[in-house]
Amino acid sequence: MSMAEVEVLAARDVPLGGPRAMTVRRTLPQRARTLIGAWCFADHYGPDDVAESGGMDVAPHPHIGLQTVSWLFSGEIEHRDSLGSHAYVRPGELNLMTGGHGISHTEVSTARTTVLHGVQLWVALPEEHRNAARDFQRHVPGITRIDGADIRVFLGSLAGDASPVPTFTPLLGAELLLDPGATVTLRTDPAFEHGLLVDTGEVRMAGTLLHPAELGYAGAGPDALTLVNESDVPARAVLLGGAPFEEEIVMWWNFIGRSHEDIAEAREEWEKASDRFGTVDGHPGDRLPAPALPNARIAPRKNPVPRADAARG
Repeated sequence: MSMAEVEVLAARDVPLGGPRAMTVRRTLPQRARTLIGAWCFADHYGPDDVAESGGMDVAPHPHIGLQTVSWLFSGEIEHRDSLGSHAYVRPGELNLMTGGHGISHTEVSTARTTVLHGVQLWVALPEEHRNAARDFQRHVPGITRIDGADIRVFLGSLAGDASPVPTFTPLLGAELLLDPGATVTLRTDPAFEHGLLVDTGEVRMAGTLLHPAELGYAGAGPDALTLVNESDVPARAVLLGGAPFEEEIVMWWNFIGRSHEDIAEAREEWEKASDRFGTVDGHPGDRLPAPALPNARIAPRKNPVPRADAARG
């Protein structure tokens, strides 16, 4: 068992959802790293007092070439999509939407929500499946207790538990709740790279200390990962993993393609309200308009060689 080198990725604040935007902390993608496995996007938000922030109200918007993964710690979000799905995202429940060739959806925090807190994640679809049909799946994982940690596996397998939700590439997604001062060593797939997004507490990942809202990255190779809660309160984190995604992707707005032309075509079809994205019923607002394309061609995103950030250990 070898020790992983850990690269620390800091979050940046960005607005989400148009005119009534709420602020989220984004750790993927960024210049230092585009992908962890097929995970290509990570937004982390809250805990937000909805009475002050206004909550989440994201009008109908499109996706291609990806899956969205919604995971809440507190609050409730109403999801509607052009497949006809109408679901409520609640804490501890996976909601996974596939928008391969094209889908549109809305996300609105409910009137019952007082504190909104969670993550929104995207998974890039491989070339073979990037035009997959629209789909929506929901799963409520159980809790596995190991070495002072409660683990909820919502995608893939970890700690003897496995999610029944199929994925298009080998993936792992799990919420970890570590007791104060707990140390847990997890057996991991050596073919996977991993990212740990810290929500609360101070967590040492393979020897490197991570603070709340930071994402620690460890490359493939080690067959175990040791996490230590350095706090005197419970620490919560989301562990993401997957086989390195070798394909280059072009990522712009809500679209993932392989070329500038893929993106331009999808944008044009969204603006023309084509059948590619369908329609979402039940949201009172207008659709989100697509931003203008940049003057230059949109270039593929590449992952740099991993580097450890020893200064944060």
